[in-house]
Amino acid sequence: MQKRSFSIAGHRTSIALEPDFWRGLEIIAEARGLSLAALVRDIDEHREIANLSSAVRLAVLAFYRDRAEIISAATPPAENRD
Repeated sequence: MQKRSFSIAGHRTSIALEPDFWRGLEIIAEARGLSLAALVRDIDEHREIANLSSAVRLAVLAFYRDRAEIISAATPPAENRD
């Protein structure tokens, strides 16, 4: 676990995540043209669960799940491929 601190809504908060989740979060922030702090603030403002670390993990999961669904929808079934 790695812990990082952010200022959100005028107060400091710390989030502890596994390194893979931090890397995923950094990739999402870069893809959206946001700083890591801005992305965490956005997740915080729109979360539906109390725990911010869990909300961040779910946001990373949703990002990659949505990407996988897009790729799957664009890929023809195996029997149609040459």
